[in-house]
Amino acid sequence: MNRIWISIATFFNVGRIPIAPGTWASMITAGIFYLLFPYIKIPITGILSLIFITILGIPAATAAEVHFRRKDPGECVIDEVAGQLLCLIFIPHSWPYYLSAFLIFRIFDILKPFPIRRAEKISRGFGIMLDDLIAGMYTLAIIRIFIWVKPMIF
Repeated sequence: MNRIWISIATFFNVGRIPIAPGTWASMITAGIFYLLFPYIKIPITGILSLIFITILGIPAATAAEVHFRRKDPGECVIDEVAGQLLCLIFIPHSWPYYLSAFLIFRIFDILKPFPIRRAEKISRGFGIMLDDLIAGMYTLAIIRIFIWVKPMIF
């Protein structure tokens, strides 16, 4: 069973990529969602997918901490999948928006502005998942504000 949790936590070994595994996980998530978008009903299918990934991600991230013997191990990227998915669900299906969501999400995930850094300190898998979900919410807010303001500018 532990192998299954580690497979989920590493997003089926994407987290084992030696350079920037979180970036790869975010990029792959955006790509998969972009390709699947025409075949799924948004936003309910996306919301249900996000809930499912988050519910599985919490125990998987906890198992990853135990398995890799450190807090929030870099190999654990299921949190990036959830955070990236959160901001993609509610934006237009357009590659410039997806690219923007990817870049903004990575910036928030790396810089960890308040309260992301504080959320990261919550114990185990819940804290691992929560900080990226907040980064996803920040990203979504930025993009939705841009969408709202853009017609006023042009």
